Amino acid sequence: MKIICIGRNYTDHIKELENEKPTDPVIFLKPDTAVLLKKQPFFIPDFSDDVHHEVEILVKITKVGKHIDKKFAHKYYDEIGLGIDFTARDLQAKLKEKGLPWEKAKAFDGAAVIGNWMSKEDVKDVNNISFTLEKNGEVVQTGNTSYMLWKIDELIEYISKYFTLKIGDIIFTGTPAGVGRVNAEDKLVGFLENKQMFSITVK
Repeated sequence: MKIICIGRNYTDHIKELENEKPTDPVIFLKPDTAVLLKKQPFFIPDFSDDVHHEVEILVKITKVGKHIDKKFAHKYYDEIGLGIDFTARDLQAKLKEKGLPWEKAKAFDGAAVIGNWMSKEDVKDVNNISFTLEKNGEVVQTGNTSYMLWKIDELIEYISKYFTLKIGDIIFTGTPAGVGRVNAEDKLVGFLENKQMFSITVK
C-alpha cells in the first residue's frame, strides 16, 4: 500500500499559507509506516514544535490502473474516507527554504490518520461532500469537495500518469483552510457528512 497525497488543492488553504497556486496537482508520498495505528494516540514528534492538523477526504483504490482516463476513474474506488495529514510545519518551512523534499515533515511515523470508510453509494455526489474537523469540541476546519481545484476523478487520472495505482492505495485529496497547531491533550474528531469518521487524542 502506498499513500499518495495532494497538496494545494483548495484555494483558501493556498492563501492562508501564502503559497503559489499550482498549475498541476502537487504530489507527495507517505510510507505505510506513517499510518497512525487504530485506537492509538498521536504523539507529537520531538523534532518539531509546530505540528499542524490538515483534515482531508480520502479515496481507497480497488483496481490496478495506469493511465486511467477521467471518465473511467470512478470505477477505481468504492469508498470515501476522512483522515488527517499531520505536518511538522516548522520543519517543512526549513526544507522548503532550501528547496528540499518535504518527506521528513509529512511522512514521519503516525503522520497519516486514516479514519473509517463510507460506501461511495452512500454519498449523493462525490464532488459535493462536506466534512469538518473539531478540536476540543470546536470546529476548526470545514471543507467541501466542490471547492477542490482538481476533483477526485481528475486526481486519479493525473496520478496514474506517474504511478501505477494498486489495490489498497490511498489518496489524500488535500486540505481546506483552517489548519493549525496541535498540543498535548487535544482531542481531534473528524466528520464526513455529519458522520463521525475518527476520534484521536494528541500526546
